[in-house]
Amino acid sequence: MLRGKHILLGISGGIAAYKTPYLVRLLTKAGAKVKIVLTESASHFVSPLTLATLSEHPVAADFTFLDEQGQVSWNNHVELGLWADLMIIAPATANTLSKMAQGQSDNLLLVSYLSAKCPIFIAPAMDLDMYKHPTTKSNLKVLEGYGHIVIPAEKGLLASGLSGEGRMAEPQHIVDAILDFFTKPLPLHGKKVVITAGPTYEPIDPVRFIGNRSSGLMGFALAEQAAQMGAKVILISGPTHLEQTHAGVLLTRVETALQMQEAVLEVFSDCDVFIGAAAVADYRPKELATQKIKKGATSISSIALVENPDIIGDLGRIKKNQFLVGFALESHDGLKYAQDKLKKKNLDAIVLNTLEHQGAGFGYETNQISFIHIGQSPVSFPLKSKSEVAIDIWNEILKKL
Repeated sequence: MLRGKHILLGISGGIAAYKTPYLVRLLTKAGAKVKIVLTESASHFVSPLTLATLSEHPVAADFTFLDEQGQVSWNNHVELGLWADLMIIAPATANTLSKMAQGQSDNLLLVSYLSAKCPIFIAPAMDLDMYKHPTTKSNLKVLEGYGHIVIPAEKGLLASGLSGEGRMAEPQHIVDAILDFFTKPLPLHGKKVVITAGPTYEPIDPVRFIGNRSSGLMGFALAEQAAQMGAKVILISGPTHLEQTHAGVLLTRVETALQMQEAVLEVFSDCDVFIGAAAVADYRPKELATQKIKKGATSISSIALVENPDIIGDLGRIKKNQFLVGFALESHDGLKYAQDKLKKKNLDAIVLNTLEHQGAGFGYETNQISFIHIGQSPVSFPLKSKSEVAIDIWNEILKKL
């Protein structure tokens, strides 16, 4: 969600600085590039070496430093300020807040702050009486008046042994606030999306199964695109070699249709959009052999099958405000079958792809689809890569959200 974003982290000298390595880890995991500037006192609470290792950038603490040739060089605070897409001061002590409000510039953190042209986030941390003091409240109000965003301190046990308001917000809460800031302008901000992908494997014995050729590429592309558009995405995938790397996607792996149904029902009730892109096996063996069935065994001559649950059909019966999108892969009469499925399963829309089109369907990196809204004529697209098809599908869904 923060891929390509430059985050400048300013650390001042409070005990809460011990949390900053975890904050750096979360920011980098979300895709951000992080540079760090800290005050001299902050280095007593957290190791610059630890921070440099986690951020993969040198940590700036003084106005000057010795370079690899032993020459005196200076940390260019102007460049730091211009490099950042966002600056977060965490922890922001009472001393640092006061100096920021008054425009003082006696350390590298402060001059970097004064040079920054990007949004500024502040995560205060101090003892509860210091946090409640009128001067602290006044300084925070001044900084908010500059357009800075204050992430309020949280309640809990403090270093003094007292309990109350003054703890720096937890690193995950800080990252959530930053994510929220960057995703607000995006079209799927605040939306929860659930997507199924890939095949299901229905075991016959410990080594054999009933399955299909679905690669999962379409579902994974839809999940990636939804996350890039600001959504919180849950991707439920059957067996596939694909990996989901976007920080905005939570990947759950399953194997069988029953497992997929269970995973879907756990997250469906509060989602905004559900896309059933998985190729769920229609049938499973009635009985599972506990040992590998040997060649020539009479029991393999016929396998009794039972129907798997109709996952998306069941969702169509229980949906409330969710926007429900299905997929139809057909070999002939595709439009007729897709429209029948759209109505029968109480879907809001359906994506039709047909094996009659070369390069569409299972096993290809491309697809050719028609998107059908309930009660409307199909919107057809030419053959494209599945990542481009995902954009087309989401653009159609956005018309109705």
